[in-house]
Amino acid sequence: MSTHAPRIAYHQLAPKAFQALYNLSNIVHQSSLGKRLVDLVLLRVSQINGCAFCIDMHWRDLVKQDADPRELNTLPGWRESPFFSEREKAALRWAEIITATPHSDASDEEFARLQVHFNDAEIADLGFTIATINAWNLLNVGFRNPVPA
Repeated sequence: MSTHAPRIAYHQLAPKAFQALYNLSNIVHQSSLGKRLVDLVLLRVSQINGCAFCIDMHWRDLVKQDADPRELNTLPGWRESPFFSEREKAALRWAEIITATPHSDASDEEFARLQVHFNDAEIADLGFTIATINAWNLLNVGFRNPVPA
């Protein structure tokens, strides 16, 4: 039978790896993409991966940036939502494609669609943003890091 009790305190047991990933997260937040877009990507990927800890964190970060909760509630339906720019939609689309790599196609056509809205350096920043949150999600879900009270 499965429980939702935390498994291990991974941040204490592997402090160097934790610190390196934490440092990468800070770098990603300072990227050319801008804090709002980074947090939208982090929230959306966390929703896909079912990471409650990260969903809570990045939702709160966006609210602190004055994002409307109604806007954030439509993030899973971003394709039909009127609240996101074409640039944001391009980033969210790419994040979903890369996060679901075994079940998707990061084709040349999809990459070309991304290039309409982002230069190569921004695409690299977006790639690291997606990779970083996927790593956090895997750790937090796997080790059942609880949502803070």
